[in-house]
Amino acid sequence: MIVYVQTQGSRIVKEGRHLLVKKEGDTYNTLFVYKLEQLVLFGNVQLTPPALSMLFSENVDTVFLRKDGRYLGRLGLPEPKNIFLRLRQYERARDDEFRLRVARNIVSGKLANMATLLARLGRRKQGKETKKAGRDVRNLGLKAGEADSLDQLMGYEGAASGTYYHHLGMGLQSDWGFTKRVRRPPTDPVNSVLSLLYTFLTNRTYAAVRQAGLDPYPGALHSLDYGRHSLPLDLVEEFRTPVADALMLSLFNQGVIKEEDFRYHKPEVEEDKTEGNPEEAIERACNDPIGQVSMPEETEFFDLPEQKKAEAEERSCDGKMPVRLTPEALRRVVQAFEKKMASEFHHPVAERRLTYSETLVYQAGLYRRVVEGDAATYPPFVLK
Repeated sequence: MIVYVQTQGSRIVKEGRHLLVKKEGDTYNTLFVYKLEQLVLFGNVQLTPPALSMLFSENVDTVFLRKDGRYLGRLGLPEPKNIFLRLRQYERARDDEFRLRVARNIVSGKLANMATLLARLGRRKQGKETKKAGRDVRNLGLKAGEADSLDQLMGYEGAASGTYYHHLGMGLQSDWGFTKRVRRPPTDPVNSVLSLLYTFLTNRTYAAVRQAGLDPYPGALHSLDYGRHSLPLDLVEEFRTPVADALMLSLFNQGVIKEEDFRYHKPEVEEDKTEGNPEEAIERACNDPIGQVSMPEETEFFDLPEQKKAEAEERSCDGKMPVRLTPEALRRVVQAFEKKMASEFHHPVAERRLTYSETLVYQAGLYRRVVEGDAATYPPFVLK
């Protein structure tokens, strides 16, 4: 069971073998910890020490997001106990031939799903340009399957993604100002919803990787980097289109979210530090940590790519303001995402019906088999 707690100012407290979500004396929800697979907390939600201890003891993946859904962090759960599997993962992560072989399948599957969605949109709207874009993306997917290097593979993926996102907006029944993928920060409603859904999906992929007993850091497509969970970033790629992108189109086209559900946020203007006492300004300039021989540990001036704080990304390079969902609309998106993840379909490799949630775990298990040498190739999840 996946639980989202969005009530601002609430506290999660321990009572016996349960957790209670409370605010000002009222109980909003009772959480049965033995049923919890993941707990997702938005914004100002507090955990009492006994509740925190219970989540640790039950190994519940607990994720912290900003109120608008931006990822902040998660509780550090015990590392996978199979040290031999972890060593094998790191050996594979340094094996260029293995990485290329697996990465080709991941990217090929991702581009095949992109092409399928574009083809469906082209048939629905009878758009020749969208159909052609789907064929172009599919051809790039075929080339990706024969790439000679990871750099070449990423080139095909980048070219396909540019074409795909340029035409994805054709599936929208109204003009929402979406022309391309804008991540940090999202500057139109469509990108705002995509960023939110991608965050949810990546968190679920991380949980699936841990459930399969794998270390999330070493992957194949994404190289090793400081603080980067490369494996969830790898395995989420083939699910972005069938889960997040398709759901985004449905949310807008079916009227689940509307124009009034979005807010344009203007960041606060910093005080002009050049005004006032010149001596104080000089003192601040001399004490600027950028020029010191050694920087204090608490100074957060140089941020590594995967360590940037979400609050620092308040304006796009073209000056546009970030767009965010209202709390009520956010709840509707969460509800729709969970229903999507619970929907069933026939998985061609598993040869049985699975939900998207179960498929994430199944695909992580397939990747583990390849790492351990029990399977020669990794079969990606592909739309039919």
